[in-house]
Amino acid sequence: MELNKIYQGDSLELLKLLPDNSVDLVITSPPYADLKSYIDFKGILADDYVNWFIPYCKEIERVIKPTGSFILNINDKVEFWQMDLVNSRIYDCFEVHQFDYVFHFAAYAAEGLSPFIRQYNYQNNLVATSNIVNECIRHNVKRLIFTSTLAVYGHGYGGIFDESQLPSPIDPYGVAKCACEMDIQTAGEQHGLDWCIIRPHNVYGVKQNIWDKYRNVLGIWMYQYMNDQPMTIFGDGTQKRAFSCIDDILKPLWKSAIEPRASKEIINLGGVEEWSINNANKVLLNKIGRAHV
Repeated sequence: MELNKIYQGDSLELLKLLPDNSVDLVITSPPYADLKSYIDFKGILADDYVNWFIPYCKEIERVIKPTGSFILNINDKVEFWQMDLVNSRIYDCFEVHQFDYVFHFAAYAAEGLSPFIRQYNYQNNLVATSNIVNECIRHNVKRLIFTSTLAVYGHGYGGIFDESQLPSPIDPYGVAKCACEMDIQTAGEQHGLDWCIIRPHNVYGVKQNIWDKYRNVLGIWMYQYMNDQPMTIFGDGTQKRAFSCIDDILKPLWKSAIEPRASKEIINLGGVEEWSINNANKVLLNKIGRAHV
């Protein structure tokens, strides 16, 4: 495809003509799921709307640069504030809504990639979080819930990760998240900000991001399978993980905001049943069919 030229056609097919990581900005305004005229015309039921839109998201994720932007025009019945947490006036959002609880889930969670994007990693994770903390203090938020990562532990103590351990991250992503935690705790001491830090691990579930080849072993395998690549297992595959279904951690996340005993606590959140990488791969293969490993 040529630059500085307008193409008319099926956007999904046109996206497939673009190379990976080549686009700085994507803007799209898809049909709204609750507008009957759109749905009848396209033959899409509201319940199937998300599944219909996912192939477009897949291609957008593939072509957009790691530093690119994605603008999605959504139904005006949903109030969505899209902003850069580093440079935008997030004060306005806090001022309008006067939040009781703030769940800060935003991050660029690419641990393996973080050594090669240090500045972007710290801007996206640490600087953005410090801006959220400032507004929580300024607007007297009841509690800030921050999702951190087990990466703050580094190697842990013999592969055991316990909240009482001192953090010892081994990559820039873990360093950034650890610094966020320290900043939040300092805000609690200096300004009385209530907080709860959640350290989730190996989270998976329906509609998870499987287009980022740098994170989440299940997602990486699915990405490889859908792109006709062999599934990668490092070592002998006997290393173990405890996987966490997103459906199982939603209620604990909400309780971390409203439970008095969660105040100023650091909580590891996730599954406790351990699976070897080999066994996890076998389970996935049984679900999706044959694949090369």
